[in-house]
Amino acid sequence: MRALNIALRTAHIGAMAVLVGGHAFDVTPEALKLVLWLTVGTGLALAAVETGGRLLWFHQVRGIMTMVKLALIWSVLLFWDYRLPILLTVIIIASVGSHMSRKFRYYSVVYREVIPYGTGPGGGGEKGAGIESRD
Repeated sequence: MRALNIALRTAHIGAMAVLVGGHAFDVTPEALKLVLWLTVGTGLALAAVETGGRLLWFHQVRGIMTMVKLALIWSVLLFWDYRLPILLTVIIIASVGSHMSRKFRYYSVVYREVIPYGTGPGGGGEKGAGIESRD
């Protein structure tokens, strides 16, 4: 599963880089259509892997940040003239989100506690045990 996550993340970062670069250099929307779909597709696949098939991810900070990034990407359709600043904001959110401490990334706004690796309220579970103390 880790190899799949790394492969999807790498493909996603590459597609997003080409997409943002295309907008920075005013490439036609038609020419960017394929890379847009690659960015969206790899992002959705990555989110599916990260959710682990559980809804918990959606109310952890990491899931919320992803949903904010999706909303910003959709907002490009409404605010086309501001697409580059919007996409750069998405990159900032992605970078901060992927490098923030696990105690923030795995924090559930519903349960108001850190729930590592989708183990459920109270933590525990093989992979998640003691994760808070490692940061």
